[in-house]
Amino acid sequence: MRKLVVLSFITHDGVMQAPGGPEEDPTGGFDYGGWVAGYFDDFLGKVMVNQMGNPFDLLLGRKTYEIFASYWPKAVPENPIGAAFNRATKYVVSKTLENPSWSPAVVLGRDVVREIRALKASEGPDLQVHGSGKLVQTLLKNDLVDELWLKTFPLTLGSGKKLFAEGTIPAAFRLERSSISPRGVIIASYARDGDVRTGTIG
Repeated sequence: MRKLVVLSFITHDGVMQAPGGPEEDPTGGFDYGGWVAGYFDDFLGKVMVNQMGNPFDLLLGRKTYEIFASYWPKAVPENPIGAAFNRATKYVVSKTLENPSWSPAVVLGRDVVREIRALKASEGPDLQVHGSGKLVQTLLKNDLVDELWLKTFPLTLGSGKKLFAEGTIPAAFRLERSSISPRGVIIASYARDGDVRTGTIG
């Protein structure tokens, strides 16, 4: 059984859109692409390298796949994140992509939920999801996420694609580990922990 882990950069108000650069995803008139730049440091870089230190495969939406495919194959071999991405099998959720250029790659799209359930039940390394906002909503809606590895940045944007949007269902998570970068980024990993528990305080 493979774990499915969503890794996401988010703002305090939950925006996950275009953290890496202005051209990454301007849809909806989003003007704040690249909002991570002022906070990324060696501490956060080491966190990312550590989180990709064990073998994994990638599960990506088409748009994120294409963004990654235009960048990571050109990364120098000494870049540990690029090396990990390039050797991973890329499972791409798309109904239009036919010949993915960044290999190894497998296209999923006929019955996405069923295919992802089967993928999780198969033998192989854990699955990491980066970006892929639309796909993440499908994963959350169908309770397919085992862990959330979040980096929460100390800013609000007010608009933009949200991590917890229309796919979010009531679900409890358990904090597994956490740290804070020198620039105030909260790094926290959560594991799925059953149903939401309610009660009365006091």
